[in-house]
Amino acid sequence: VVVDGPESLTGVRRHMLPVKRLSLTDFVARIPRGAREKTLRIALEKDDIMKKWSETSWAKKIKAKEVRANLTDFERFKLMVARKKRAAE
Repeated sequence: VVVDGPESLTGVRRHMLPVKRLSLTDFVARIPRGAREKTLRIALEKDDIMKKWSETSWAKKIKAKEVRANLTDFERFKLMVARKKRAAE
């Protein structure tokens, strides 16, 4: 299967992906077969697919994981102290 983001909107380049590695969602954008990046981008913007995706719990988990991975040492320390304080209450 050919998967396309488009990269400017989602960060996903056009590439091949086996079907068993795909995870489908309920979001549908009507596009013709073999559509170009511009057509796909217009269809995603018209149906507000990216907005709907960002409101899902799956997207929120990915964002939280990203934020946590980018914490500095001091921010991780503050998080640890806050968790200890909350656990003590």
